[in-house]
Amino acid sequence: MPLFIDILNIVLPVFLVIALGYGLKRLNLIDQAFLLQTNRLVYYVCLPLLLFYKIGAADFLANFNGALVLGSAAAIAIGFFVSYAYAALRRYPPEARGAFSQGAFRGNLAYMGLAIVFNAYGETGLTRAGILMGFLVPVLNFFAILALLWPHRHEEKRGSVFWIRQILFNPLILASFAGILWSFLALPMPVVFERALDISTRMTLPLALIAIGGGFSLERLKGDLVRAAFATGIKLVWLPLLATLILIALGVGGQDLAIGILMAGTPAATATYIMAHQLKGDAELAGSIVMMSTLLSALTYTLALFILRTQGL
Repeated sequence: MPLFIDILNIVLPVFLVIALGYGLKRLNLIDQAFLLQTNRLVYYVCLPLLLFYKIGAADFLANFNGALVLGSAAAIAIGFFVSYAYAALRRYPPEARGAFSQGAFRGNLAYMGLAIVFNAYGETGLTRAGILMGFLVPVLNFFAILALLWPHRHEEKRGSVFWIRQILFNPLILASFAGILWSFLALPMPVVFERALDISTRMTLPLALIAIGGGFSLERLKGDLVRAAFATGIKLVWLPLLATLILIALGVGGQDLAIGILMAGTPAATATYIMAHQLKGDAELAGSIVMMSTLLSALTYTLALFILRTQGL
């Protein structure tokens, strides 16, 4: 029973804040315009500040684990190739092929992953997860764009500048690498600057979770739910299992192994729905995967944490 209570104390607060966002939207205390601005605020300001602060103020060499980064990136790459090959073999239409593949490997690291890791392992876990995320976001962006554009490669030509801009000029990537550079060079952080960052970044995770809840809509659960269920299964079950095997094979253990598994087990990122709209993907399928995986992640995270805790992690 104490173990079960411990797990509930990690998982339930995250989903209660998501439920708060959902309730506020249903009560019309927040509207779509508010959610749009909140998402922009979190994505372009709050999360970059949080990542820069937590990574920049940390001892990089003490918190960086190259095997963890390599193993997590390998799991993402395999997830992309396997899911895309499956969709191609099943002869999914081009727009569904990209949305299915992206939903199967692209997790919500920034909003859900950091929140779960923070609840489970505190500030230390958040810092290590932030550094890991700093290296994984470019990998996720690259394969997400490839999944959505490759099915349409004969229809439209994209120059190399477009690809570079989409992959590299991302606020989360820029903030993460700025923090990594700051930490690696052991630059001092002025007290005034540090306290300002501490105050401003405290709103990041609550706002992110409220935005997820406010944007949650069962109406998005439409279209081909069988395809959505398959993608959700890959994202929430098979990808974390694959990441576990790869990380153990690379010698990753302890808290880093747990962080790698929890980050691999995040539900599909909300950005998959937005990018499907922008890059000729099946937005209905993408929305269904996001909603279904977010709902079911409460169960899979509970199970994953139960296994981790019984193993002393």
